[in-house]
Amino acid sequence: MIELRDIEAAAARLQGQLLRTPCVASRTLSDITGAQVFLKFENLQFTASFKERGACNKLAQLTPAQRQRGVIAMSAGNHAQGVAYHAQRLGLRAVIVMPRFTPSVKVERTRGFGAEIVLHGDTLDEARQHALSLAAEQQLVFVHPYDDADIVAGQGTVALEMLQEVPDLDTLLVSVGGGGLTAGMAIAAKAIRPAIAIIGVQTTRFPAMVNAVKGTNYPQGLSTIAEGIAVGTPGQIPLAIIKILVDDLLLVDEGDIEQAIVMLLEVEKTLVEGAGAAGLAALLKHPQQFRGKRVGLVLSGGNIDPLLLASIIARGMVRAGRLARIRVSARDVPGTLARITATVAEAGANIDEVHHQRAFTTLAAQNVEVELVIQTRGPQHIAQVLGQLLDAGLEAQVIQ
Repeated sequence: MIELRDIEAAAARLQGQLLRTPCVASRTLSDITGAQVFLKFENLQFTASFKERGACNKLAQLTPAQRQRGVIAMSAGNHAQGVAYHAQRLGLRAVIVMPRFTPSVKVERTRGFGAEIVLHGDTLDEARQHALSLAAEQQLVFVHPYDDADIVAGQGTVALEMLQEVPDLDTLLVSVGGGGLTAGMAIAAKAIRPAIAIIGVQTTRFPAMVNAVKGTNYPQGLSTIAEGIAVGTPGQIPLAIIKILVDDLLLVDEGDIEQAIVMLLEVEKTLVEGAGAAGLAALLKHPQQFRGKRVGLVLSGGNIDPLLLASIIARGMVRAGRLARIRVSARDVPGTLARITATVAEAGANIDEVHHQRAFTTLAAQNVEVELVIQTRGPQHIAQVLGQLLDAGLEAQVIQ
């Protein structure tokens, strides 16, 4: 098994090669959750992910002959960027195999570091098989994203830094895909502070580690907003460590992760991808489990497609009642639409969209339905808008 000294050696190796990211208290998230929350901002790394740590630790130990041959990796994006960036910095050839569904922002960023990109397969497992084939054909060194002792040791340096900054943490909440980050952090944290609880977090759509550790048979989905932890088969090295050192594994839903992303944007003014927000999602979903404890969260990645982010923000506004869709029914006479929009304006809401419907309705032919998407201050404001529409003699209801 990997030991604390391996992680300490990795930390010395990484000195000056990447950012020592801040680990700071969040007063607002602490107030919201009832725990004392400390955030480790790994999304501030140059490639916006902790994956740089393992990649750099691995590449720094290659022999001259291995450096001459070059490296190959498979990844949905963050490991790819970490390998590509540090390979470029060290003057190595890098080939990256990525699943076809990988967000374009990650593909282009990886290509920007000088890597040769191969898009293959619809899953990480399919990409891995193709990468192994290319490695054998071209004599490249395969750099696994999580099932490698040097990678695990590199990722474990996150916990070293967190406990140096906040020595009395009670719990670490860590997102789990293949398990490299969680395993490395568990080794370091348990060696330094044996009483600390290590809690891994997976999405319900990709519960491979939960199934492997707990013996459950949760089904696997096809896609998730947390594509960085969309792993179908956990690494054998991390699995062996997690079975021994990790105290529990929690599952979170897509909506939980979306809520966490939006909250980090609003509260911390920081951009975190789905996989990187999984820890906060678990804290928000299970506040009673962590109330009163000093909890460390790893914001493990910040690479997210802008269009996906826009959709998440809009959906978050709907859940918060700050964006609502209402249907108004009225007599189809001149001035009706103007009366509806004026009433909404008087109530202090802003109109985003208007759909004036005559044909596709079961109302009497003399009536009209108007669907509005409105911006509000929250659920109470929505009720106020509906009340003023009713007072104006208009039938109105919220469309879920």
